[in-house]
Amino acid sequence: EFIYNVLISDDVENTIKENQEELLKIIPELKDEIGFDHKHPHHHLDVWDHTMLALSNSIQDFDIRLVLLLHDISKPICNQQDGDILRFKGHPRKSKEMSDEILKRLGFKDSYIKKIGYLIKKHDEPITNKELNDYPNLSIKRFEIQRCDALAHHPDKLEKRIKYIDNIREKIKRLSFNK
Repeated sequence: EFIYNVLISDDVENTIKENQEELLKIIPELKDEIGFDHKHPHHHLDVWDHTMLALSNSIQDFDIRLVLLLHDISKPICNQQDGDILRFKGHPRKSKEMSDEILKRLGFKDSYIKKIGYLIKKHDEPITNKELNDYPNLSIKRFEIQRCDALAHHPDKLEKRIKYIDNIREKIKRLSFNK
């Protein structure tokens, strides 16, 4: 209930800041994000602040906000040095695995954990036309997660992400009109 109340609040970023100590007691794995520098040109914030910015861009939907809270949780342990920058290959899969354990510990049902895990694992993958047609509601949630995540990246590096977001938004509109 605490997690729900925090994530569904009107001002999620501020509510998290006000309740950060309690949140970190419940999900201590989040502590590693604080101050963890992405060291990547597409990011201008540490992992925690990137997560907070993504959350602040989100609609008031618990599923979406829970995914955004946990989507990069593995980055501090799932990174590879590549010259002066860090790569995070495999972080969606590892973040899904960590989130499965966290959500189990918090008492969420297996079916819900599976849904959230799917959204975390797929948060970096392009949404296909087949997925939009076969799983429209889940794809729309994925789109919203990707939109929020994209807007939390470095402002100078957003052009390609915005084109992708606009393209998916148009496909969703067409899908809605065809029903």
